[in-house]
Amino acid sequence: MRKNLKVVRLGDFVFNGEEIYIQSMLKKAAEDVAGNVRQAQLLNSSGCQIIRVALPTIESVQLIKALKKNVCCPIVADIHFNYKIAIEAVKQGADKIRINPGNITKKEELKSVVDVCKAFKVPIRIGVNSGSLEKSLLEVYGSASVDAMVQSALNSVNMFENYFDFSNLVVSIKSSSVADTVAACRKFRSLCNYPLHIGVTEAGLNEFSVIKSAIGIGSLLLDGIGETLRVSITGDPLQEVQVGKLILKALNINKKGVNIISCPTCGRTKIDIFKLTKEVQKRLENCNKNINVAIMGCVVNGPGEAKEADIGIAGGDGCAVLFKKGKICAKLDERDIVNALLNEIENM
Repeated sequence: MRKNLKVVRLGDFVFNGEEIYIQSMLKKAAEDVAGNVRQAQLLNSSGCQIIRVALPTIESVQLIKALKKNVCCPIVADIHFNYKIAIEAVKQGADKIRINPGNITKKEELKSVVDVCKAFKVPIRIGVNSGSLEKSLLEVYGSASVDAMVQSALNSVNMFENYFDFSNLVVSIKSSSVADTVAACRKFRSLCNYPLHIGVTEAGLNEFSVIKSAIGIGSLLLDGIGETLRVSITGDPLQEVQVGKLILKALNINKKGVNIISCPTCGRTKIDIFKLTKEVQKRLENCNKNINVAIMGCVVNGPGEAKEADIGIAGGDGCAVLFKKGKICAKLDERDIVNALLNEIENM
């Protein structure tokens, strides 16, 4: 548990720093109830722990009841502009409400949302986004700067606490700029101890979004900042979940499943490391054992990495030495490496 962090509950989840929860967002048209349910089920089964859904109209609130009926994870209703949608979403079973302080500004409207969230014990996420900051802050700061984003979040927190007597809050501060996102979250955390949902927003397509998200989210998690995360990718939400899981695995957080350590290869390599690693990874993708598997190409770093891993191989000339728990088990012909390695893992 992180020191002095305000603890917030979302369904059966507790935001206290002991676990980092992966989120994603449904990307089907709001009126496509069946399509959204199918996508939510795929996300849930892939390891997505919290699902957010945009509700642009009162009619779209029907999604909440359908999702709650078909998936077991918490559902976050994403609300912009119309506070009445937030109220109805809570009544229909939404587990959390996300609102943007730049898009619902009237206190009496926000109070109506807070009142129903209090009654149903539903937390609110204050979602600050550089693309939709309050006009008053843009006039003061001149741009959607780090300071402007942090001030927006602090203003909202103060209003919820002092005006509405409400502290069941999660905060997010996001920008498409990795540096601004990281700086803003660091500054906010130094000033306020509400749980943070982290991510780099509008990160783009495929590889570039993965790199931006890994740098931004990873930097914050290494600082001990962030209780939930979402990888933002223009594309399949299942990829967002997979990348989020890989970021956590790379940082040894929420470690679940096999961690493969493989060398990049060089002119010393005498076995096909790429082929071996690809096959081992594919055959272990559903393995839930929390083990490190080293697949190394030569005698420079290979024996050391293989000894330190739970199990691994260090390559030679058309062969490899198999290590298990730091000890040599066998010398293998290249053709036998994968099956021998997998057989040993199965018996671990």
